[in-house]
Amino acid sequence: MLGQRIRHPASTNYDDDYVDPNPKRLKRLDSTDSSLSRRGSDEEDVGTPNSPIVRPNEIADSEAEDGEDDIIFRGSQTELESALPPVKTDKEAIAEYEATRAAESTDLDLHERLGQRKWISGKSSIYVDAFNLALDIVLEEESHLFDEAENEVFQRWRSLSYDGQYLYVRLFLRKTAAWHRINRLSYYRDIADLSAAVEELSQQFKLPTATASEQITPGEAGPPEETVLGESFTFADISKEHIQTLEEASSLLLLDELKKLAKEAKIQGKNKGELLKALRCSSQKQSSLGWRDLKRSDTEDSVKSEQSLDEDVKDGQTPEAEGTNQDFYFVRKILSTTGPCIRLSSAALKLFERVHLVFYRSTEWTEKSLTTIILARISRRNFPCYVVSRSTNIFPSRSTLLEFEASLRTQFKVDMILEFNGTVTKDGLQRVKDIFEEVYPRWLVILEDEQRKEDRVYESGEGAYLRRFSPAWVYTRIVHKGTAVLGRFKEHKREHQLLTQLLDQNLFHVARRGAWYQRKALLEEHYMWALSPDGGRSEEAQKKHWKRIALQTCEDGLQDRDCHLIYHYDLQKRLVKLEKQMKVAKRLQHDFAHVLLARPVERMVEGIRIEKDQQAPVRNGARRNSDLGAPRRGGKTVWVDEREGGGECSVEAMCLSWYRDHGWKGYHSEGGIVRTLFGYLFYDVLFTYVPNVFQTPYQTCPLDLHTDAFFPSRASDINHRLAEISNGRGVDLLRECHDREKERQTCVVGIDWAFEIEDLLEIVRCFRGEALATICKVMAQEYQQRGGGIPDLFLWDPANKEIMFAEVKSENDRLSDTQRLWIHVLTGAGIKVELCNAVARDVMSGQ
Repeated sequence: MLGQRIRHPASTNYDDDYVDPNPKRLKRLDSTDSSLSRRGSDEEDVGTPNSPIVRPNEIADSEAEDGEDDIIFRGSQTELESALPPVKTDKEAIAEYEATRAAESTDLDLHERLGQRKWISGKSSIYVDAFNLALDIVLEEESHLFDEAENEVFQRWRSLSYDGQYLYVRLFLRKTAAWHRINRLSYYRDIADLSAAVEELSQQFKLPTATASEQITPGEAGPPEETVLGESFTFADISKEHIQTLEEASSLLLLDELKKLAKEAKIQGKNKGELLKALRCSSQKQSSLGWRDLKRSDTEDSVKSEQSLDEDVKDGQTPEAEGTNQDFYFVRKILSTTGPCIRLSSAALKLFERVHLVFYRSTEWTEKSLTTIILARISRRNFPCYVVSRSTNIFPSRSTLLEFEASLRTQFKVDMILEFNGTVTKDGLQRVKDIFEEVYPRWLVILEDEQRKEDRVYESGEGAYLRRFSPAWVYTRIVHKGTAVLGRFKEHKREHQLLTQLLDQNLFHVARRGAWYQRKALLEEHYMWALSPDGGRSEEAQKKHWKRIALQTCEDGLQDRDCHLIYHYDLQKRLVKLEKQMKVAKRLQHDFAHVLLARPVERMVEGIRIEKDQQAPVRNGARRNSDLGAPRRGGKTVWVDEREGGGECSVEAMCLSWYRDHGWKGYHSEGGIVRTLFGYLFYDVLFTYVPNVFQTPYQTCPLDLHTDAFFPSRASDINHRLAEISNGRGVDLLRECHDREKERQTCVVGIDWAFEIEDLLEIVRCFRGEALATICKVMAQEYQQRGGGIPDLFLWDPANKEIMFAEVKSENDRLSDTQRLWIHVLTGAGIKVELCNAVARDVMSGQ
């Protein structure tokens, strides 16, 4: 929906000259989001983590060759989708379910079809049923969020035919506002009369006048015009009535069609981008030339096309610019080539997106989100037992929902400036600062209101997950971004003030508290002495005064229960440094010797690498000689498994065999063992009753597990379980869960029932209780962020009761930031970690 580049269909060859830029390695600021790096002349590096390259939406240039396959998928999962079990959601699985459960009777309604697991071939679809299920539940429980005009849209939707609803939903799942060629839609196989469905969706309906007043929110003058319902609406737009510009029309052409048009217009270009640019420039330069003057020859088809263009002129459709440019002729020529096109009308589209925001409790969803909930419902699987409690007060009023939507749009503007448009300019920073200044007063007001609700309305932990849908949640993130901008402008005093205010509240973005403590202490150590009144102190005394404050900030961070464990090491390091600078007496200094990080041991494992001819990507038919046979950086290498029959294997399998030869047992699990142990040991904590986090009976985890609301909502239960694990009860807890759930093969997040129970029990016995509790605490605090980066090999030595992790690196690999962080966590807990470097003592050629 936001910030994603839509690649052009392969048939256009448009992306052949597009090369993904190499991502830069960025320093880490906090665990949950990226921010600007702040640098001063004597300032320590505080930067941003690696984040995926995200690009703005672009209008797709044409329909894909197969209309079924160009649905835009998210790289991340929604919270509800993450909580549902992994089920097949491809076309074959959906077709199989619908075919095997087709009902003979046509009298079943939506809920009967879902309840009886039946569909009516040609009269119902899982896509339409899922879409209508979301709408029905939202209107049944939260109809107060929609006004009279919007409810009229829903009534009109219910009156649409099955064909009309099916076509709309399939286009809705594409998640773009692009034009689609009607003659290239492959849905005709599922729609009895495609033309009638298109006509139905493009029909104009009158709307009642809405009584709700227009809402103004900080960061924008008003809602975007295209998102507001007027006096009438349509579900879809037709190209004949809406495509008027050459830029919009030319984006519909396939490359071959564009080349043909370019030949007739006598323009040239090396690729589609250059051809489109040349076409638009040519259009602006032509004056009073008819289309006939641009052609070399006339064919029967072109004559017919010419006649249709002339008829358009006679009908009064000549644009105002006729006589000065040829946009009109180009547009009509293109539309005669493409045929009629359709796109979803923006206002109705945004309304249904709002419905899905309310239903999924998320700002993102995919085709998988829409169908998984039903596929999970009809699949024969066993789910954990818990109390289902779908919240109906997630948005207390319509105005709150609209402000939340507006805050997301504002946040998107900030992200586009800071993260997704290359190097940030001074003007860009100023725009972000202006947005921050608009948001800041409103943030303070909502913050006070949310604190009042937390103190007087919500019971313990009830509001933690709901707060993610408050505008203050989004505003807090914008304020967080604002502190980075103030740092870039060297406004460190204001930045320090904001960081203090962010730390004074503990309702929003608690996962960032460690980063805020780090930055606040840095400012106090290096800058605040020169920016604050000295109170009659000398310069040296003033510096010492602020270093003392920085030291207290580090202590506060280490004592803050909401400051995540991953930040403790940096705070401890700064605290020790400050005590040495201030010459604090040795007996009064903090001693962190028990958590000092041990450097991972470097291990060299020799093997035989198989060198295969890895063809470098070809761009425009050219390849560099240096690319021939050269291993690609970061690419997987192939090795000979000398200890397991001499076949081919991965570098991890080769190193695992070496460790097994030296007395270790192990798995190449990349976190699978850790996630399984966490699922076993925290099973009852995961599914204890917490309001609002179990929305369906088909979840494998609570909705807030992948958020920073999970830990504080269950702090007492989690800390009690960590104490049990530290005291050596891990084996008992694991066996109890296994004996209770193994036979049912319960769908639980993280648990892989394929691991042998005896291996798991042996592993827990080898762990020191405190070390296992430390790993579980990190997972409980940041399950989503810490799911990756765990070293490749999990090893244990039952004879010596020792656990070890090994990160395998071949010559083409290097450690990522998340891998370094996990190494810090493990070594800080006293767990041995090795960096296993695979070295080729010999190289074999492979086919």
